[in-house]
Amino acid sequence: MTAEPLMGIRLRVEQDVFVVRQIAREVARAVGLESQDQTRLATALSEVGRVLLAAGRHTDVTFTAEPNGVPTLHVAMAQPMTGEAARLAEKLQHVGRLVDTMEVDDVEPGTVVRMSRRLPLGAPRLTADRMEEIREGLSRHVPGTPLDELAVQNQQLIAALDEVRAQRDDLARLNAELEETNRGVMALYNQLSQELEETNRGVVALYAELDEKSAQLGAASEAKSRFLANVSHELRAPVTAIIGLGRLLTDSGSDDLTVEQRRQVDLIRGSATDLLTLVNDLLDLAKAEAGRIEPNWSEVDLRAVFGQLRGTLRPLVTRPGVEFAVDEPVVPTLRSDEVLLAQVLRNLLTNAIKFTGAGSVRLSVRRVGDDAEFVVADTGTGIPAELQERVFEEFYQVPGSKPVSGKGTGLGLPYARRLAGILGGALRVDSTPGEGSTFTLRLPATS
Repeated sequence: MTAEPLMGIRLRVEQDVFVVRQIAREVARAVGLESQDQTRLATALSEVGRVLLAAGRHTDVTFTAEPNGVPTLHVAMAQPMTGEAARLAEKLQHVGRLVDTMEVDDVEPGTVVRMSRRLPLGAPRLTADRMEEIREGLSRHVPGTPLDELAVQNQQLIAALDEVRAQRDDLARLNAELEETNRGVMALYNQLSQELEETNRGVVALYAELDEKSAQLGAASEAKSRFLANVSHELRAPVTAIIGLGRLLTDSGSDDLTVEQRRQVDLIRGSATDLLTLVNDLLDLAKAEAGRIEPNWSEVDLRAVFGQLRGTLRPLVTRPGVEFAVDEPVVPTLRSDEVLLAQVLRNLLTNAIKFTGAGSVRLSVRRVGDDAEFVVADTGTGIPAELQERVFEEFYQVPGSKPVSGKGTGLGLPYARRLAGILGGALRVDSTPGEGSTFTLRLPATS
């Protein structure tokens, strides 16, 4: 359905301005505009009509409803004078605020002012029957006198003033609430600022205390490392001397000893050997903690390393029920420090042999992404889950676990983990009591 005129009227004298105002309000009400929009449209038309009549020519007013798309009420006010568009547009700028759109154009045979106002969403639908009903109602409408229109305008003005007064009261109330809220916010801000300042002072003091504690711990760690190194050096010479003297006493070129004397000398030599092992472990751990171990990076032939470990550690497996296996490496070479890598693997294998009474001890290596994982698996006594990290502490031994052969110092695994970190990797353990343990050394395959 296309847009069709609803009503037309001609303005000839000033009194007709009141008529067009009444007609505009009635048309706006009929198509469904709200009360305030009715007043705005009526005011806009009366103002435009007043300006056009001041030019001394009659003005034709046409009301048109557009039912398609966005329902809109259009008003066209045309006069026969030409070339007046620019002047009228400047004089009617303030009127444009009362409607949605306003255009002033020069057309044949004169000038036309077009205005529009969109209908609200709740307005009745402009069907053909509805349009015809609106036309009939407008045709029966009898405009009132100027005094009637003045009374209506006064009523509208009073209603507008009441609305303004209500809005002013609401604004005053909102300002009071906002002021109260601002006072509360400022009080909360001041309180939070004070608490934050106190917290900051506490944090600064805590950091200072932490720095002091860190310095103390660093000094204590350095002192411990120096102590271990010094004690190890001081003990190594006399212990080595004891072992040498014991060897001389049992040498075939020395005087014969009784059976009891030989047994006691062997006990002395064994104890001295264990003590020398402990001293060497302490010295190695002290070097690692002090950061005095620098890796010598090179391409390591893992076949050679595995062959050396196989040959040197197989004699330690003295129980016939234990299988010692070193698999051929599937990773042929690795960029690392050969001495440190061999030391880590030797410590892990030695520890596994000590705590495995039956089953197997196996060394293998596999590729995992860009890394290589060395796996030492045994079927020994195993480690409870809550104690698996503690085995990497100095001098710690799992309660109730006794080595099947040899003696442990509790320093091999801590030293192995430190060497793993120096080589750029990590060492972890997975274990089940009664089933065995698996130590995994993960190192970057390239550097």
